[in-house]
Amino acid sequence: MRVVMASDHAGLPLKEALKPLVTKLGHEIVDLGAHKEDADDDYPDFALTLGRAVVAGKGERGLLFCGSGIGASVAANKIDGIRAGNCMDHYSAHQGVEHDDMNVLVLGGRVIGPAVAEEMVQAFLGARFTGAPRHVRRLNKVLAIEKTHGASI
Repeated sequence: MRVVMASDHAGLPLKEALKPLVTKLGHEIVDLGAHKEDADDDYPDFALTLGRAVVAGKGERGLLFCGSGIGASVAANKIDGIRAGNCMDHYSAHQGVEHDDMNVLVLGGRVIGPAVAEEMVQAFLGARFTGAPRHVRRLNKVLAIEKTHGASI
């Protein structure tokens, strides 16, 4: 699978630490930056770039990083077609895909340690949407909200 990765300066160290794992798991990385620490960069720019890439099919899933994960998650979820989850544990990282068809995992580089982050990335990339009727019903309701209240960019 192609995995789109992006971070601001605060998420950069964790993004870089996880790239070898993603490759080891057999995935191709599309790295959209940041490529250097720049305290003046802004997480919404990277969330937008990553979200557009996922929606355009440049990657099947996205890994997005900022300091807490919250700002990048909020920004990414403004993009039609993105279902981003700011996860803090293994269960949420796979359950978000299995039940909610989450396509972007957001991690906070200042609040998640590398060992926990590795477990979450493995769980996220290894999970598949179950397609169970109750999950499809709920996802369709989310998509209806996006259709009637979302804003395409």
